[in-house]
Amino acid sequence: MIDFIHNYIPDATIVSFGSVQIYWYGFFIVIGILSALSISLKLAKKSNLSQNNIFDLAFWIIIFGILGARIYHIFLEIGYYLENLLDIIKIWEGGLAIHGAIIAGAITVDVFCRKQKMNFWQTCAIIAPGIALAQTIGRFGNYFNQELFGRPTDLPWGIPIEILKRPHRYIGSEHFHPTFLYESLGNLLVFAVLMFLLFHFLKRGKKNYEYIIVSYLVMYSILRFLVEFIRIDITPYLFGLRFPQVMSLLIIIVCIAFIVFKQIKKRKADIDNDGSSPKRSTSLS
Repeated sequence: MIDFIHNYIPDATIVSFGSVQIYWYGFFIVIGILSALSISLKLAKKSNLSQNNIFDLAFWIIIFGILGARIYHIFLEIGYYLENLLDIIKIWEGGLAIHGAIIAGAITVDVFCRKQKMNFWQTCAIIAPGIALAQTIGRFGNYFNQELFGRPTDLPWGIPIEILKRPHRYIGSEHFHPTFLYESLGNLLVFAVLMFLLFHFLKRGKKNYEYIIVSYLVMYSILRFLVEFIRIDITPYLFGLRFPQVMSLLIIIVCIAFIVFKQIKKRKADIDNDGSSPKRSTSLS
């Protein structure tokens, strides 16, 4: 299997019908979405949430999530797209950034929950494992598009990249790190941890849904921060780091600050409750 991956150059197209082509990238995106929806609906049932609401929400998340992911990607490579305006709509060729999808998705969930009077944190906790699973599956689309690969490598699982898709500075290299696979396996682990945490909370009757979201954001941000060290696709740099790394660090900092603030608030509430409770008299009557 490793030998096959090391020597096989994939075709981006599954099948063609005249001028109509079906791409592996789109196939894996669709499979990822359907898998995420299936998981979310099952978790909603176990959490006594309306599956119809989750299904309706998924429709809007898909639309705005993809839109947000595309806009974010275009922002990261704005120089290229200003010179190639028509490529902006060529989503089938790849170019979806997960950070953009997360931002757009969170806004969509917030608006939907306010309208339907649903608990925002609970809804996000139901959705988060499915998102991690969708990322696990969707990353294989990058493999067939021969994009988002890493630095050259002599490792036996290095993947061959067509010469036309290699960066000019690596034109003489043939095999590169399969960063899509690293991130896919990492996301699979994130999915497993989130499922464990969610079922643990449901079993014990806890409603610490915020910790599910924070766990997803922190784990994925750590994964993405590390993988970015070997990715070589074009992206802006800030403070000597690739922009996705800066975003990942920012997300981690915000999550830590949120947890600290939540704990301080809880401790203050406990102190106030203890102070307001009536004290038992120790005097003799």
